[in-house]
Amino acid sequence: MNRLFQQYQYPIIGGLAGLILAILLITVGFFKTILVIFLTVLGAYIGFYLNSIGFFDSFKRPKI
Repeated sequence: MNRLFQQYQYPIIGGLAGLILAILLITVGFFKTILVIFLTVLGAYIGFYLNSIGFFDSFKRPKI
């Protein structure tokens, strides 16, 4: 099973993303779906930026 997933990893991920997008479009509508996608991308960008400057390192406690 793991080998099958590794072989078809990107088609499976793309299919799941398409399914989620279709469900969002049907349930909440086009513009709300675009807003959800925009805010998700914005949040991921901010998270990557904060991680790259080491912002989260200040919250780690040293192990005693």
